[in-house]
Amino acid sequence: MPVRASFEELFRNPPFLVLEDDDLGLVCGIVGRIWTLRRDYPQLSDPGEFRAWDRRGTARVAFANWVQPDDDGTSLLCSETRVQAYGTRGQVGLAGVRPLIRSFQHLIATEALTAAVRAAETAGGGGAETAAGGA
Repeated sequence: MPVRASFEELFRNPPFLVLEDDDLGLVCGIVGRIWTLRRDYPQLSDPGEFRAWDRRGTARVAFANWVQPDDDGTSLLCSETRVQAYGTRGQVGLAGVRPLIRSFQHLIATEALTAAVRAAETAGGGGAETAAGGA
């Protein structure tokens, strides 16, 4: 993956698998031992294989990002991540990275939101109103 990969490039290419895609959202997934530095992510061929994944010692992660209209006529940028660990080793591996995720979660959310607002203001000439949900 290029160092400056776009959102599209990142989530539409291995090790991720597109699970659902439409004009307003994208759901993708990844499976494997996500807590290792070895990039131990088996390649799946289709969404059915992702849904059936339950290999002990691994995890299954789904990332959902979508836009929805807000009551005031603006749009909300929403993001949600779901993680499921399988077996004792999967639970232990996931438990090992949870403190790291918690420590940096606010920075990740802030950086992505700032970049999205900047891009919207550049494309639309300013005045973008944005909110984030999920995680």
